[in-house]
Amino acid sequence: MRTLPSPARTRESEPPGRLRRDLYAAGAAAVLVTASVPAGRHIEDTRGTLFVDWPPLLASWGPHLGPGTPAAVLVAIAVVAYGPVLAAHLPWRALLPVAWGASTAWIFSLALIDGWDRGIARKLTTRYEYLQVIDRFHDIPAALRDFTQHILLDSPDNWPAHVAGHPPAATLTFVLLDRIGLGGGGWAGVWCITVGATACVAVLVTIRALADEAPARRAAPFLVLAPAAVWMGTSADAYFAAVAAWAVALLALAVTRRSPGWAGASGLLFGLTCYLSYGLTLVALIAAAVLVLGRHGVRERPALLMPLLAGLAVVPAVFTLAGFDWWEAYHLLVTRYAQGAGGIRPYGYWVWANLACTVLVTGLATAAGLRRAGAVLVRRRAAPRAVLRLAFLVSAALLALLVADLSGMSKAETERIWLPFALWLLPACAFLPRPRSWLTAQAVLALLLNHLLLTGW
Repeated sequence: MRTLPSPARTRESEPPGRLRRDLYAAGAAAVLVTASVPAGRHIEDTRGTLFVDWPPLLASWGPHLGPGTPAAVLVAIAVVAYGPVLAAHLPWRALLPVAWGASTAWIFSLALIDGWDRGIARKLTTRYEYLQVIDRFHDIPAALRDFTQHILLDSPDNWPAHVAGHPPAATLTFVLLDRIGLGGGGWAGVWCITVGATACVAVLVTIRALADEAPARRAAPFLVLAPAAVWMGTSADAYFAAVAAWAVALLALAVTRRSPGWAGASGLLFGLTCYLSYGLTLVALIAAAVLVLGRHGVRERPALLMPLLAGLAVVPAVFTLAGFDWWEAYHLLVTRYAQGAGGIRPYGYWVWANLACTVLVTGLATAAGLRRAGAVLVRRRAAPRAVLRLAFLVSAALLALLVADLSGMSKAETERIWLPFALWLLPACAFLPRPRSWLTAQAVLALLLNHLLLTGW
């Protein structure tokens, strides 16, 4: 059953008015980004309260080329030229590994524009990062029991910013990598990129399970060629995004296939997600959308909730028994956030400039796609089932992102922090006609960002 028109048919039948509205939405997103730059520059020059060099991004101006430049350009050309056709015609089981491989190549090539050392090997070794504290976890149980004692800035031997800002499962990931012989920034970077790239596969699996295969296929090239790849290489948040995405994907498989095994695995990953990042508790909004869309499966087999909840309890139980108190740590983090730059950065700027960051992460095509998703929800009675279900899923991700924005706990650096939510906005591009034109815009944006700016965190 065809639920979305083919690219060829769309070009012939698409009303000009819809195309204009797409361009208006993309133009409005571009204006938001354009406004955020001089406004942020003025605040930083006059008050010095943003703590970023190139607002709204945590980056500095530095035009450059690198060893990844030719590869990034070739990957972009290949995905634009062949991505839509391959996504439409490859067998589904072949499409998923191809999408993962292409996404991995895109992320790696963009990272290598900065060179292996700066682009990958050193990103997770700075004074803010997890690898700075590997030696302090030689006794893991003791480190977990003592973890909350080092969160506040005025505490003895306080944790670096990213360690203090996340539950200990984030740091433990790199500790365990070191224990099995994959220590150092190079291996940590490769881990984050390789695992992070699987997030696009998880999103595709979710769309196919809840909506239909056709919109998943149309979304695939946009998930591969996402501007978000600039920050997925190399950032631990890419790894977090993948874990969260697979938690959602396995939940979608559980409710559509009535599978207790998938439900238990999903719960296990949701529990891990909450112990990788406090803010990823908001993935519950996306999970709720999955349960709504898969409610018939839950009604037919309500016992699915038992393994889901049992799996969800595993990671929290392990960390609690080991002596780590999630709630105490979160409240201490709120205090730590106020002690540092987060307490100085102006909410009035970042509450809308964060959305400008999201435009840069997801691209102008996503802004146009979200407009179409909104139109589908407004006229839901006339929309095909698969289209409506995809629009609902994307809207849940947008809601999670907006809640994160209004919370004020993510002022700046959201181009990295919100990767787990931003990836779920990209499927809105499945609604767009002329995919190659929009893919070109996405690729050009990513290439410009990575070649003109030096990103850091």
